[in-house]
Amino acid sequence: MAKLYVGFFLMHLKSQMQYKTAFFLTTLGNFLTSFTTLLGVWFIFDRFQVVEGFTFNEILLCFAIMTMSFSLAELFARGFDTFPRILGNGEFDRVLVRPRNTIFLVLAAKTEFTRLGRLLQSLLVFVYVLPRCGVVWSPLKILTLVLMVSCGCLLFFGLFLVYASFAFFTVEGLEFMNILTDGGREFGRYPFAIYGEEVLKFLTYIVPLALVQYYPLLYLLDQSQRVVDMLAPVIALVFLLPCYQFFRFALRRYRSTGS
Repeated sequence: MAKLYVGFFLMHLKSQMQYKTAFFLTTLGNFLTSFTTLLGVWFIFDRFQVVEGFTFNEILLCFAIMTMSFSLAELFARGFDTFPRILGNGEFDRVLVRPRNTIFLVLAAKTEFTRLGRLLQSLLVFVYVLPRCGVVWSPLKILTLVLMVSCGCLLFFGLFLVYASFAFFTVEGLEFMNILTDGGREFGRYPFAIYGEEVLKFLTYIVPLALVQYYPLLYLLDQSQRVVDMLAPVIALVFLLPCYQFFRFALRRYRSTGS
């Protein structure tokens, strides 16, 4: 299955590179759009030196982690982000008759390489902030950083999966899900604790974005010594189980267009 996915991956890359100028301009546009968000953070810290006890470079570390996690999820899981369209034009019927896992086929159906612009920006921020954020790096802290990015990517994938599942019940796009996907990326540029205790509880126990951002960030910055905070991103992956079950539940209620 890995070989088949690589084949799809290269096919999408070749297809999008047919129009190189359009591809690079769109990628540049994604880079610049994300850059305006970074400027917003800079302007705030030009006025205030500390936000809820976090310095500018510590916030940049948080910003880079969440932006990279979301960018990777959007790059590889774009098929679920555009799932209502796949249902609406009948493409999903073809997916169901193919002898492969449904989720795999939807993943392989769309890879948005223009999202590399946002990913590039997060990499540049990492290069700038890693030696300046005040973290005393150790093997465990490097592992924590890797877990934050990788598990954050999988968590956003789970949210895309939930978004796709709702499309089985309504022909209209459910914009409220953007609060958790795009909104999770935007609000995640700051530690979630600054938004209040109730928001932090929601993002810990309901949609565990705080488990891949806030708690391991405290461990990186030596504001917590608890091993559970270091492993919080792994715990967050439990959220994928209800996401998957909800998708299967919705899939069983799908009725083909018959076309």
